[in-house]
Parts: sequence; structure tokens; C-alpha cells
Amino acid sequence: MKLTKKGGGSFDPHDQGTFRAVCVDVTPLVKQVNKYGESAVFRLVFETDAERDGGRQCVWSRGFTPSLNERANFRKFLRQWFKRDLTAAEEAEFDTETLVGKTAEVYIQHEHADNGNTYANIVTCSPYKGDEPLQPSGKFTRKKDKEAKGEESSYRGAAKPTEAVREAEAVDTTQAGDDWATVKVHVGKFFGVEVRDLDAGAIEKLNKNWVPNAGTSAADQRLVKALKRAQEELAAATAEEEF
Repeated sequence: MKLTKKGGGSFDPHDQGTFRAVCVDVTPLVKQVNKYGESAVFRLVFETDAERDGGRQCVWSRGFTPSLNERANFRKFLRQWFKRDLTAAEEAEFDTETLVGKTAEVYIQHEHADNGNTYANIVTCSPYKGDEPLQPSGKFTRKKDKEAKGEESSYRGAAKPTEAVREAEAVDTTQAGDDWATVKVHVGKFFGVEVRDLDAGAIEKLNKNWVPNAGTSAADQRLVKALKRAQEELAAATAEEEF
């Protein structure tokens, strides 16, 4: 995520590491255009206990399309955050406003783009299990409230991220008894994360960097098959979008 201020210039992205967090906004839908076409996306904003310049830092999620499809990235994010899938009632109708005020623990890592920009990405979002859940500071103004007043969307001078977002979503093709999606990663920074909860970048990196060097153990080979299947699903989704 790149943060920019009005009139040019840039701010440092959110610090790297693991932090207590609380959701302080679900942004309104905005249209974004990239090489795959136009889509409407929204973001989750988390305030964390990382401080800078006398206030708390905030981090924006990736852009999500408003879909609860089994393969939708928003549903994957919720599954990781809640450590469970949606209930039948939630699946029938899910109010994103219920997320505002919910606490979490987020792991944030920087990604350095080829253009020289540095982005802060939420790698994992998990339930907070400690004794001191983070409460909103009250200093963050939600985007919809800013827009209602005709103001710029900002947080201590830092505006919303502006990078283009690609949301690859496809119909779930998992067949009964095919449990590749629930295989858990047992290596690297994604340790413990189910394959179905990995984003496109993580799937591609694991297939490129880990799979060629995987061992012969049953666990390694099971993960290899799951990652290859996930890559195939991703490729199918991309082809469908391009078509």
C-alpha cells in the first residue's frame, strides 16, 4: 500500500511486523480500472498499536470485490480473520458494517515494487487472543463521513492507497472429497495458513521458489499438489477474466 498526501510527496508505509489492530473503516465501493477491465472494490482499514508522530498508524487491506463466493478474496480474508467459514445466515446476508470495531492481530510486510515504491501488505489477519484488545483511538474519520462533508479522505495527512487492484475471483470448482484447498502450509512465513486462504502472490511465490526444492515427505508432496492445483485455479480464473 502506498500512502500519498495532497499536493504530492509520499509517506512511509506502515511499519513491518505483528501488531494489535482494530477495524476502523469499511470504505465505500469505488471503481478501479486496470488491464483486466473495470471493477468496484472496497477496502478494510485497520488502526494498529504502532505509533508514529504522536498517533497510531493505519493500514489498508487490498481491494475486495463485494462477493461472498467461496473463491472470493474477501471471503478468504474473513475465514482467516475469524478462523472459521461463514455461517449459513452470514452467507445469505453479510453486513460489512459489523466488521467496524472488531479487533484482530495483523502481520504486515513490505513489498518493494519495480517502480521503487514500497507497499505495506497485510499478510495475515488473525483473531486477537490477548487480554488487551486494541480500542479505536477516535482520531480516524471514516471515508464515508469525509465524503459527506466534501473533504479529502485522509488520516493525519495520509490519503487512501491509490494503486490499481486486481481481484481474481472464480466459481468454486472443488469437488466432494477433494480437500486440496484445506491443506495447510508448513513452511516459511505462511506457516499454518490453508492453501485456499493464500492470495495470488503467495501462491505464485511458493510455486516458483519452494515447490522445485520440495522434499519427498508425504506432507511436502501433499502441499506441492495443493499449490499446483491452486495455481491451476488461479490461471483458470485469469483466463476467464481476460475472456
